[in-house]
Amino acid sequence: MHCPFCQHLNNRVLESRSAEAGRSIRRRRECLRCERRFTTYERIEYVPVTVIKRSEDRELFERSKVLRGIVRACEKTPVSSLAMEAIVDDIEAELQQRATREVSSAEIGEMVLAKLQAINEVAFVRFASVYRQFQGIRDFAETLSELQDDRPLNEAENDPSSNYVISVQSL
Repeated sequence: MHCPFCQHLNNRVLESRSAEAGRSIRRRRECLRCERRFTTYERIEYVPVTVIKRSEDRELFERSKVLRGIVRACEKTPVSSLAMEAIVDDIEAELQQRATREVSSAEIGEMVLAKLQAINEVAFVRFASVYRQFQGIRDFAETLSELQDDRPLNEAENDPSSNYVISVQSL
């Protein structure tokens, strides 16, 4: 490992510890020539996953794009940044475990929706409105109706927002 300051090749490891929920190792190093300290991370090198877009274009999977969409959907909701990161981690891990190296953007979108539905309904509807390209209130009403149908009956009865869903359906 080259020192980022003097490019000397020899250094010693002062400390090693797990980072990124056990997905990497953080090492604190000291250069044997200039004695400056720096940090390195050791990660598993993943085989790239190719995303097939709606336009049939292909591009490499970028977790930052998925995270950006989730962050927008979760704005002003109680969903923590750790929970959002965990969603992306789960999706990325699932994609890496597949035998095929290509996945459609539609599949990724559905994976995100499934995770958001379990965490926060508002974030789910926001993400769905962009991902499924809602054209009007009817699209929102249909999605809200699906959400209500998926909820356990006792939960829907105790939630005052379920009354709103019923009134939207009558539009």
